[in-house]
Amino acid sequence: MTILAFDLGASSGRAYAGHVDGGLIKAEEIHRFPNQPVQAGKHLYWDILRLYHEIKQGILKAKNGCGRISCIGIDSWAVDVGFLDRNGELLGNPYHYRDPYTDGMMMEVLNEIGKEELFSRTGIQLLPFNTIFQLRALKKANSPLLERAETLLMIPDLLRYFLTGEKKSEFTNATTTQLFNPKTSDWDWELISLMGLPANIFPKDIAKPGSEAGRLSQSVCSELSVPAVPVIAVGEHDTASAVVGVPAETEDFAYLICGTWSLIGTELDTPLMSKQALDWNFTNEGGAGGTFRFLKNIMGLWLFQRCQADWEKDGISYSSVELVKLAGQSEAFRSAVDPDDPVFLNPVHMPEAIREYCRATGQHVPETPGQMIRCVLESLAFKYRFTLERIETLTGKEYDGLHMAGGGIRNELLCQYTANVLARNVWAGPSEASAIGNIAVQAIALDMFWDIQSARKAIRTSFPQKTYVPEDTEAWEAAYRRYTSQILGAASR
Repeated sequence: MTILAFDLGASSGRAYAGHVDGGLIKAEEIHRFPNQPVQAGKHLYWDILRLYHEIKQGILKAKNGCGRISCIGIDSWAVDVGFLDRNGELLGNPYHYRDPYTDGMMMEVLNEIGKEELFSRTGIQLLPFNTIFQLRALKKANSPLLERAETLLMIPDLLRYFLTGEKKSEFTNATTTQLFNPKTSDWDWELISLMGLPANIFPKDIAKPGSEAGRLSQSVCSELSVPAVPVIAVGEHDTASAVVGVPAETEDFAYLICGTWSLIGTELDTPLMSKQALDWNFTNEGGAGGTFRFLKNIMGLWLFQRCQADWEKDGISYSSVELVKLAGQSEAFRSAVDPDDPVFLNPVHMPEAIREYCRATGQHVPETPGQMIRCVLESLAFKYRFTLERIETLTGKEYDGLHMAGGGIRNELLCQYTANVLARNVWAGPSEASAIGNIAVQAIALDMFWDIQSARKAIRTSFPQKTYVPEDTEAWEAAYRRYTSQILGAASR
C-alpha cells in the first residue's frame, strides 16, 4: 500500500510515496513542482489552481508508478486562506502572506482589543500577516470576498476540498489564524464577533490530525481513474507535520524546523500562555496527538534565498553550494543583523537592505556575496541560541542539544554554526521532515503505528541523522555577547 503525502512549501511542492515495511518507513519523492506566487496589479497571489493541478499529477504518478494508493494527506504553510461562495465556487486566488495589504492592520486590532486580551484568547504570537489581520484588511477595504463568502478554508483545507468536496478545517492550521481558542478547542466565536467578521464562514467541523476528512470525489475518481481513496487530515500545517518527523528519543526535546522560515520550539501537552511568553512573542500552535507546539518564528533562510534571487535578477547567478563555500571563506563575525527586523520581510532588494541595516548600526558593510551570506548565517545561528535560551527560561527545562530538521539542514555551515554558538550538539535530520511526518500521521491512522512516539522510533531507524559537535566555542561565545548587546540591545534582557 502506498501512503501519498503532499508537502507544499513557500517555493516548491513535493509528492512523496510512503511505505511502511517491517517497522521501517520509506519515502520516495515522485513529483516536484514550483510554487511561485504571482504579482498581478497591486497584489501578490498564490496560484492555487496550478497547485491543485500538480496535486492531481502527483496522484497520477503514484497510481501508475507505486501501486495502490491507500490514503492521501496534504500539508502546507499557514495563515493564508481561500473563500468559497454559496455554490462552493472559489472566489479569487488567495492572497500571499507577504502582500502588503495587511500593513497597519495589526496595530488597529491591538488598539481595539489589546495584545493581552488577544493572547489570552488564542496563545498565538503577533505577526502582521496572521489570518486575523488579513481578514481585518479585507473588512476595512469592504472587500466583496467577505460579502460573498460562504466558507473560509486554509490552503490545505481548500486543496482537500477540491479533492473531496468536504468543507472542513484542520486543527493545527486553524490554531495559527489567531481566531481559535485552545482552551475550548474551537473557534473563538466572541473574538470573531468583536472583529465584525461573519461567523458563518468558519467551518464548524474541525478535523483532528489522523482523522479521515473525506474521500476523493466521484469527479476526481473519474478524471484520474482512481478509487475513492480516503484523504486524511494530517498535521496540515507543515511545521506540525515536521515536528512529528523529528526523531527525538525523549518527550522533552527542542527542535528547529529549518527552511524559508525557521521554527524553533518544543512540544507541550498544554499551551504556555504566561505574561512572559506574551512579552517575548512566543506562540502556541496546535500539534498532532493533542500536543501544542510552543515555538517562535524566525525569518530563516528567506534572507539567503532572496539574496540569491536578487543577485540573479542583477545578472549574477550563484548556486547555494557556491554561496555557502564563499561564506565559509569569508571573515568571521564581521557584521550581523536581526533577521526578524521588519525591513527583511519583503524588501525590494535584500542585499541592499542588509547593507543599509549594517550602515545604520555602525558595522562593517558586507560587499561581497561571501560576506553577505556569512552575515546571514551567523545572524541566524545567534538568533537560534537567543530563542532557545528563552524557551528554556519559559518552560523551566534544559535541553542537551537541538534537533534540526527540514530542507535547511542541507546547509551544513548553518548547522555547524548553530552547534558552535549553542556549545551543544546539533542533530540534523531528516531533511524532508514535513513529508515524513505527514506519512507517519497517515500510517498511525492506518494502525501501522501505535502512536507518535512509536512512529518517531521508526523514523530514527529509517532515516540518517548527522551530529554536529561544537567548535571554537570561546570565539562564538564572545561574538554572541556582542550580538545580543549591539544588535538585539534591550530585547536581549
